[in-house]
Amino acid sequence: MTPTITYTEDLIVRCKKQEHRAQLEVYKKYYKAMYNTALRIVKDSAEAEDIMQEGFITAFSKIDSFEGKSTFGAWIKKIVVNLSINAYNKRTKYIQVSYNDEFKNKMDEGTEIGIVEEEENQCRIQHILRKFESLKESYRVVLTLHLIEGYDNDEICEILKLSPANCRTTISRAKVQLRKILSENER
Repeated sequence: MTPTITYTEDLIVRCKKQEHRAQLEVYKKYYKAMYNTALRIVKDSAEAEDIMQEGFITAFSKIDSFEGKSTFGAWIKKIVVNLSINAYNKRTKYIQVSYNDEFKNKMDEGTEIGIVEEEENQCRIQHILRKFESLKESYRVVLTLHLIEGYDNDEICEILKLSPANCRTTISRAKVQLRKILSENER
């Protein structure tokens, strides 16, 4: 084992003993990644911060159920993803209509002469992310888990409670839809 893994395992053992310093160390080690994970799903900074905090509270209160079959980071990430999806689903139940300001999007997509290659890449990434947001919710969530968070199909099936066939189909259709949206804009 590497020293980092051993150190993390030691922290987890100390967290199981309710040592606050160990909990603080674990928090410092993982809070940025958990915040970013929540933010990518709920798209609201304050809500992502609340979810991240709730994730740590849940993790520390149920740390005895952590068996070490996966890394602690993967375990807490699953907690945060589930909390994020639940929060997002609650919020979207009440949203009837979404409004896209097409004029603003077109202005954001404009490029200036002389932009360096790195800035062009950033513009392209921002453009893709905006188009990503136009996917229907189920496609956006499954692609976020698959492409951005790096979960494999089995993990996505477990998180979203989908059958393996339904998961593969949803991922495939989501990719096709994203390609279609991106290619429509290039014409």
